[in-house]
Amino acid sequence: MHTTLKAAKRARHAQKGPILRMAEMIGQSLLHFEEVVERAVAEFTESTAADSRVLGVSSGEIGHTKHFKRHRYCSLELSTAHNGRSRRRPHVIGDPATLPFPKERFDACVNLLTLEHVPEPGLVLRELAKTLKPGGELLLVVQQESEISQEPHDYYRFTRFGVQYLLENAGFTEIIIKPVGGLFQLLSRRLFDGLEFIPVILFPLAALLLAPLALALPLLDFLDRDNRFTLGYVCTARRPLMT
Repeated sequence: MHTTLKAAKRARHAQKGPILRMAEMIGQSLLHFEEVVERAVAEFTESTAADSRVLGVSSGEIGHTKHFKRHRYCSLELSTAHNGRSRRRPHVIGDPATLPFPKERFDACVNLLTLEHVPEPGLVLRELAKTLKPGGELLLVVQQESEISQEPHDYYRFTRFGVQYLLENAGFTEIIIKPVGGLFQLLSRRLFDGLEFIPVILFPLAALLLAPLALALPLLDFLDRDNRFTLGYVCTARRPLMT
């Protein structure tokens, strides 16, 4: 079956023109971080029992709700990020540092790219820990290298050591922190980001020069074994059964 699927994928790929294939390659390279986060959310929800209560805290991105159809999902969006233009309205708009839920309400929590946009990230994590039942699991995604967004509400970037400290200080255990790519994946993304500064008249030439390099750079990512230059981290942690 796997062989058949691979053959079908090759056939579809062969039918596409070179421009479309190049666009797909650019999209995969440019959105590597987003794809890793998407997979992490999918895997997290698969491991969470059906009908569990799940809290999703976001800074304007609630596009992952499709993964929670088996769960009793409640979404909270930062009041500083909400602009009323989202296709899906969150259940709650508020401050994650003062969650309007009773203690030990949820079985799991997903917190995506939010800690960068709150003044007190440690307080937010402690608040999330309170709303989790003993044994409840947290999926946390943070950025280490990124452009400023949602200004003026953009306060921090996090190293793995900072995330470890904040999670431990909030009472979480079984902490796993995984970097999303290394230096060359980061350089690839930044090269693509740089194209937005190129004048329209020079854009085709700049794209012709930079795009091949940006597409090739991730192939060297294995050289950055420590992933010190990473876009961000996907983290999991658990509230202990006994406190």
